[in-house]
Amino acid sequence: MFRIEIAGENALIIVFADKINDKAFSLVQQATTLIRQQLSEKVVDLIPSYASVLVQFDLLVIDHFQLQNSLRALLSTLQQTKKQSNEIISLPVYYSKKSGPDLERIAQHTQLSIEAIIECHHSQIYQVYAIGFAPGFAYLGQVNPKIATPRLDSPRLKVPKGAVAIADQQTAIYPNQSPGGWNIIGLCPLDMFNPNQRPHMPIQVGDQVKFKPITEQSFIDLGGTFNDIV
Repeated sequence: MFRIEIAGENALIIVFADKINDKAFSLVQQATTLIRQQLSEKVVDLIPSYASVLVQFDLLVIDHFQLQNSLRALLSTLQQTKKQSNEIISLPVYYSKKSGPDLERIAQHTQLSIEAIIECHHSQIYQVYAIGFAPGFAYLGQVNPKIATPRLDSPRLKVPKGAVAIADQQTAIYPNQSPGGWNIIGLCPLDMFNPNQRPHMPIQVGDQVKFKPITEQSFIDLGGTFNDIV
């Protein structure tokens, strides 16, 4: 069901699967919760991902061998059934050629119409698998294989804040302007990361996301802009 590997002098990694799947992610969520509840005095930090959990621990309190034994005993109680998401978050998106400069590229790659791509993207519910590479950048999966599209050959130097994009079978919203090579298909007017608000992000690992198409005027009314769309 899982394996435990050494990941540094004060870290172990618990691996539940080698590929992304809902069962492994459910186990990641359960394991993270259990470890926080039962081993908080020994563990310094937990970093959950798609199918693994990185456990950083206090060497003054416990060593690799002792922690591995504790983790094996604790994780033997995990349930194999899929855990239901905590919450489904609705996020507005303005889909169009104006806001999604890579829609035509995806259409060429998939042989689908732009309308079909948009419909396919917003018609399903996505799991929030991980947060990173930047604060608020949530990796969502998985998109319908019909619209899965490789990253750009040459990444953009500037991807606008709020860009909704696809890379292979993942989708995401860029929380701030940054370089990036994902295919932009629309814009979300909401802040995906605001250090001055609590919580800092509208979505968390374990949530589910549903995209809601909106008009250009609704996008503007919600505070959206078209800055740096290229």
